[in-house]
Amino acid sequence: MAHKLVIVESPTKARKIAGYLGKDYVVESSIGHIRDLPNNAADTPAKIKDKPWGRLAVDVDNGFQPYYVVPRDKKAHISKLKGLMKDADELFLATDGDREGEAIAWHLLDELKPKNIPVKRMVFHEITEQAILEAAQNPRELAMDLVEAQETRRILDRLYGYEVSPVLWRKVMSGLSAGRVQSVATRLVVDREAERMRFRVASYWDLEGTFDAGSKHEQRMFPAKVHSVDGARVARGSDFGPDGQLKQAAAGKVVHLDRPRAEALVSALGETTFDVRSVESKPYKRSPYAPFRTTTLQQEASRKLGMSASVTMSVAQRLYENGFITYMRTDSTTLSDSAVQAARAQVRELYGAEYLPDSPRVYASKVKNAQEAHEAIRPAGESFRTPAQTGLTGEQFRLYELIWMRTVASQMRDAVGQTVSIRVGGAAATGEDVVFSASGRVITFHGFLKAYVEGTDHGAASDDSETRLPQLTEGDAVSAASLAAAGHETKPPARYTEATLIKELEDREIGRPSTYASIIGTILNRGYVYKKGTALVPAWLAFSVVRLLTEHFPRQIDYEFTAQMEDVLDEIAAGRSDRNTELAEFYFGAGDVDGLKTLVNELGDIDAKELATFPVPFGGTEDGADSGIHLRVGKYGPYLEGPGDDGTPLAKRANVPDDLPPDELTLEKAQELLANPAGEERELGRHPETGLVVVAKNGRYGPFVTELLPEDAPKSAKPRTGSLLSSMALDTIGIDDAVKLLSLPRVVGTDAEGVEITAQNGRYGPYLKKGTDSRSLTSEDQIFDITLDEALAIYAQPKQRGRAAAAPPLKELGNDPVSGQPIVVKAGRFGEYVTDGEYNATLRKDDSVEAVTLERAAELLAERRAKGPAKKAAKKGAKKAPAKKATARKATAKKTAAKKTTAATKKAAAKKA
Repeated sequence: MAHKLVIVESPTKARKIAGYLGKDYVVESSIGHIRDLPNNAADTPAKIKDKPWGRLAVDVDNGFQPYYVVPRDKKAHISKLKGLMKDADELFLATDGDREGEAIAWHLLDELKPKNIPVKRMVFHEITEQAILEAAQNPRELAMDLVEAQETRRILDRLYGYEVSPVLWRKVMSGLSAGRVQSVATRLVVDREAERMRFRVASYWDLEGTFDAGSKHEQRMFPAKVHSVDGARVARGSDFGPDGQLKQAAAGKVVHLDRPRAEALVSALGETTFDVRSVESKPYKRSPYAPFRTTTLQQEASRKLGMSASVTMSVAQRLYENGFITYMRTDSTTLSDSAVQAARAQVRELYGAEYLPDSPRVYASKVKNAQEAHEAIRPAGESFRTPAQTGLTGEQFRLYELIWMRTVASQMRDAVGQTVSIRVGGAAATGEDVVFSASGRVITFHGFLKAYVEGTDHGAASDDSETRLPQLTEGDAVSAASLAAAGHETKPPARYTEATLIKELEDREIGRPSTYASIIGTILNRGYVYKKGTALVPAWLAFSVVRLLTEHFPRQIDYEFTAQMEDVLDEIAAGRSDRNTELAEFYFGAGDVDGLKTLVNELGDIDAKELATFPVPFGGTEDGADSGIHLRVGKYGPYLEGPGDDGTPLAKRANVPDDLPPDELTLEKAQELLANPAGEERELGRHPETGLVVVAKNGRYGPFVTELLPEDAPKSAKPRTGSLLSSMALDTIGIDDAVKLLSLPRVVGTDAEGVEITAQNGRYGPYLKKGTDSRSLTSEDQIFDITLDEALAIYAQPKQRGRAAAAPPLKELGNDPVSGQPIVVKAGRFGEYVTDGEYNATLRKDDSVEAVTLERAAELLAERRAKGPAKKAAKKGAKKAPAKKATARKATAKKTAAKKTTAATKKAAAKKA
């Protein structure tokens, strides 16, 4: 029976839309992207492997033609979609309306190759019955300019990642990755930490007082701070530079109070009578915040709900797919007419007509070259459901409530009031004229603040905060109820949080809203950055990576250049620029500007050791002398090298704790680590058989001994290691004990069937192993002295079967925002982890059972859930397919691939023409 086939991205969306379209439509999902550039050598077709560009899967010499492949796990689904298309009389590509969604629609069209049926592009920004029916009745054509822009972004990212990452593997550490925006985001975090490391604290003092306006005032007492002494303003934190000195602009214009001077002023003002020197009153007005777009939603969810960017987008995706909110990847702050009327109706109903402005508010986007004409993120539908009416729970309820409040507040009246600034002054006993200032704010009509107050960063005052002052007039006498000297210290620039990093990226016009969550997730997962509370802290590894990139790829990691690439993509999306021209300039260069290919091929000599070496303290000592202590980023983590007790340079080594932020590695801390035996390598001697130096050191999982491989050892070589037994100590172990540990596992002998039995030391104690059969030993000494007969006697005993009772949870956190199931913290074989009963996520190195929160646990589970279900091991004894059939299948697959490749090439050529 003929039907109309509608293809969307997600199964959830498909089920929801199918209910609105009725029996004449079949709605199926593509389950995300259906094809992409190959991710590894196994996915790369044999046809292009031998090509000069085969590794990139982009033919850089022929118009940057990409070579797309359908992943193996998607081929069966493509066959299903083709089967559904055979009985269809129309095909609707209903993927998201942004560039990525447009590209998915094009990939579907190019892969399915529909014949003799019309193909229509169906676009909607909310999943409600009216929106879906209108979208089906008003389709449009595929926007190829948007496809071109998205393909350009994908190819740019492939060229950058696949050309620059191998440089990091060779010169920094294997397994690293570079990304066009990811690397710039890492640089931002590193640059901020470097500012903190170079920062020098400055101290300054002022006077704080409480003044009494007299009994005739209802509001008698009010606080004030010293403003000036003899007409010169008193220095505050903003007057000092990062070097701890007064800024040049402030020098000579401000008075820098120290403790003795401040305390002397307090004494000299003890009998002073003060008078009001000036009173300034100004009207206060605050307009509502614009409705949410992607970045502002991520920032507010971080501030108010403690959600990471990835969790925010995951929860928002579910709200969108289930018809609760409009599309959540948008640059726009625009509301449709129906949404404006819905918001105004709720203002009138919930707050009263006095809170409703005479005309609707219109918000213009502040984002340069804002992408597609989406709406802002708002509650779905032509009438809004209050949070209580949705039936939502957990994180979905909280995020919907945030979106609903922000949308309603955007259509409310301004908040108005008065701000007042008062100056009071008096003469000190020492003759100085001292002026204090006080400021206050009173909100007379809260307007939109009644519904919603935006969160703030770094302790700034919120928009609804008020400070009341007495109604004073110039010349009024006031007295000081109390005066005190107050000391302050300047603070280094605050580390980025997810919210402030997203804001910084957007302010610099780097990246796009839809990419920020994945960018932050990548730099966290790659180990470039870790979290300390909510702050983003760079690892020393990130310093090495950023140093290499800034020295050898300065243009590619430049903030302005990265922002300009977004302008290039916007120009392509608008049809004003050519894709191949821009890609050629990026990769091959133009004029006197070198392209990426030239930079990679002409790197010159890079001293990997110098690249990974940093002075301690960072930036050198204050007098410019070399402390003789260096931090090195090694294969197994950062470590210190410093002078020995006899002054020999770099004779001492010490590991740097994983959780020590770079800005806390002061000279004093480095000296402490070098002086601590648990933090250094202790040379024990040379192994009698290999001749290699054996050292004892403290590692992440406890003390151990290891051999030091020579510098010219191949990268694949791994040193032998052995954990210390419980009876051994790091500072007393000798070379003989170390050699015994390095000899493990010890071969005890073989059983009657010739199977080898070994004695080993494991994480859970000493044990015997025979094939896959392990038996525990009662003492560590048995590892070295147990005989074959004793081992056989142990194996002659029946093995203890069964599991111990499950340990109770260490901590209960609440319900997961995605699954709705309770999250608990448990102790597992490989450490503590959080679980919702379906997915488990191990706590990271900077997490602890005591400090982990529901939001952090939900973030860990969201990251684990995004990786998909764990792969099950193949069952033992499964029968192998006959060789002939396997060969036949390979031949058929090869033939089919050849046909598809030919068809894809023809299609690409036609498209290019």
